[in-house]
Amino acid sequence: MVETESRRDIRKLKAEELKEFFVQHGEKAFRAQQVYEWLWNKSAKSFDQMTNLSVSLRDMLKTHFVINHIKVDHMQRSSDGTIKNAVTLHDGMVVESVLIPAEKRITACVSSQVGCSLACKFCATARLKRQRNLSPDEIYDQVVAIKEQSELFYNRPLTNIVFMGMGEPLLNYANVMSAIEKITSQKGLNMASKRITVSTVGLAKMIIKMADDGVKFNLAVSLHAALDKTRSSIMPINDTNSLAELGESLKYWYHKTKRKVTYEYVVWKGINDNEEHARALLKFAQIIPSKVNLIEYNPIDDGEFQQASEESIRMYMDLLERHGITTRVRKSRGKDIDAACGQLANKS
Repeated sequence: MVETESRRDIRKLKAEELKEFFVQHGEKAFRAQQVYEWLWNKSAKSFDQMTNLSVSLRDMLKTHFVINHIKVDHMQRSSDGTIKNAVTLHDGMVVESVLIPAEKRITACVSSQVGCSLACKFCATARLKRQRNLSPDEIYDQVVAIKEQSELFYNRPLTNIVFMGMGEPLLNYANVMSAIEKITSQKGLNMASKRITVSTVGLAKMIIKMADDGVKFNLAVSLHAALDKTRSSIMPINDTNSLAELGESLKYWYHKTKRKVTYEYVVWKGINDNEEHARALLKFAQIIPSKVNLIEYNPIDDGEFQQASEESIRMYMDLLERHGITTRVRKSRGKDIDAACGQLANKS
């Protein structure tokens, strides 16, 4: 057996490259299609699972390739049914993913990077140095793991995927798009694009690129303030991606895709819990058709950020809905296991 280090990860090969490999080794080209189906449709974790291939052919694949699938090393279950996974990658690095059950849906919240480079002050993941981007197969594997948990623990299918875990998806654009292609393809998991949401802090150039690329999934923007001074103080990325630039990119997004955007917005005590901020959000939300999720804040131990009062949340709700902006308060799930929005930091 060739050492692992000298064997290629077979999932890095495109279908055409797989076909070339088989032909070069005196095998029928259709074997590539069989293997591709095992990898991306049936989510095989080993060559031994590929039972329609001969033992000798499987042994040849083992000689040349590995399947660097993730391992769910630690699973925590919340009192509300949420499941948090500590996912170990092939190089020993760890990310987290979350299964979020609801009455009519089960959602997989997946990570796109090990750590994050954006330094949002209210987010636990931002305190971790960004180590590297996840590969398409590492993203795909998180979805598969949660799909299996959904069927095992809830006897229900996985219905939705959100890229709201660790990392900024648009800073790992090519790999995230490749993973979504595998997840939505009929030759892959065959999930509907409209059931997938990619969340970004608002990288204007990348939002424009997504629109130009004709993506079919949903876009969410982690906004949290619609006044530049406040947003820059809590999200440093706003210094180089101002609200004006973001607004222009979202106009372009809607012009090209005709898809609403969802704004994720936490109201914090003493930071953005007044009418000035609420009116700024209303103005920003009116740039294109949109909806707003007012998100319950999940503390990350330092006390600097505290959940605003119910009165402040109601003020936001009343103002936005009075002006026709669909708004809902999103209660966080999995807080008791640090699985809620902003809490993912490899504590498990």
